Amino acid sequence: MRLREFILENVQPILSEWEAFAGSLAPGAKMTKLALRDDAESILLAAARDMQVGQSGVQQTSKSQGHGGAGGAESERLDDASALHGVGRAGSGFDILEVVSEYRALRASVLRLWRESLPQPDIDDIDDITRFNESMDQSLATAVGSYSRRVDQSRRMFLAVLSHDLRNPLTCIRMAALVISRSAEGNAKASRLLSQIETNADAIRRLIDDLIDFASTGLGSAMPLTRGPVDLERLGREVVDASRTAHPGRTLRFHADGDLAGHWDAGRLRQVVSNLVGNALQHGSETGAVGLSLASEGATAVLAVHNEGAPIPSELLATIFDPLVRYAPDAAVRRVPGSVGLGLYIVREIVVAHGGTVDVVSTAQEGTTFTARLPRAQPAEDDKHGDTKAAASGGAASNCALPTPGRSGAGKRSAER
Repeated sequence: MRLREFILENVQPILSEWEAFAGSLAPGAKMTKLALRDDAESILLAAARDMQVGQSGVQQTSKSQGHGGAGGAESERLDDASALHGVGRAGSGFDILEVVSEYRALRASVLRLWRESLPQPDIDDIDDITRFNESMDQSLATAVGSYSRRVDQSRRMFLAVLSHDLRNPLTCIRMAALVISRSAEGNAKASRLLSQIETNADAIRRLIDDLIDFASTGLGSAMPLTRGPVDLERLGREVVDASRTAHPGRTLRFHADGDLAGHWDAGRLRQVVSNLVGNALQHGSETGAVGLSLASEGATAVLAVHNEGAPIPSELLATIFDPLVRYAPDAAVRRVPGSVGLGLYIVREIVVAHGGTVDVVSTAQEGTTFTARLPRAQPAEDDKHGDTKAAASGGAASNCALPTPGRSGAGKRSAER
């Protein structure tokens, strides 16, 4: 009997072994028979029926690598059932290794039961086993993909809810410290302690804002924007002035050239500049200058932040904008409170949401330069659909609101300390 025919005629015995194995895993011990089997029957039937359909060499290669690609109805049913299985196992508490082990056990059970039913081998057995393994690889890849997406979505939702709920008690702490500071004037020790409270509360606030932004970008929407007219030169100068106050021992340079008025989200754009300048101060040479340059290139504004010092290793450049990626040779010494490696990721998300691009060049000779290019006009699609209000991360935008009066002219403007 061909393998595909054996599967169709022996679905229940195969499912019994699937159920027994799934029940032996820790999460399965408390599950019902129906829950243990979940989409296994659909997976088996779709796999067997797909084995009856011819396929090209390209389709065979794609499926053998776990990428699907057969293009037929049964192949699509196999993908659908496998995706549901992955999501269901994520919701039932299975870890990714347990999901993979289910497929390993299923594969072994089917081949063992089939071999026990055959009196002797046949030349067609090789083709049947190959097709079966291709289908199992396709199903496993789809299940793992849907499992991973569901886990990531749940993780981001948890971070969003946690960050949102942390804001209220943090606000109470800051307000209480403010009230106490008014009655502690002249008390040097109390003032010093209140200053520490304020500094650490600000660090927590930055961390909460970053976590909310990180979570919101993975929950089905791009970085939310509230656009309006923005004077990028003024915004950049304010960020540099604030950084000089916070880092009096460092040299910060500012240069602006051309018409830098645009239609952007002021609060989000301030996050971009602040994060890039803060990153340069943290990771650049402590004796070298940090420079913020702004220029207009036709319909595009170009924002570049440069720092001197050790270059970013070439193998890290491709992932430097990924979330939770942090590079610092002496990170344990120079780690900034409230930073978990989300700053550059948020920079990229904000720039992309504005329709722009951001990249980095880092060499030992030239130093490190992050460059963001932003369209100065609002994209037509945004005009049609309207901007998304920053509901999930409103604190970040409202904290950085910037009035933007009109510009009187354009020219080269530089400042250095």
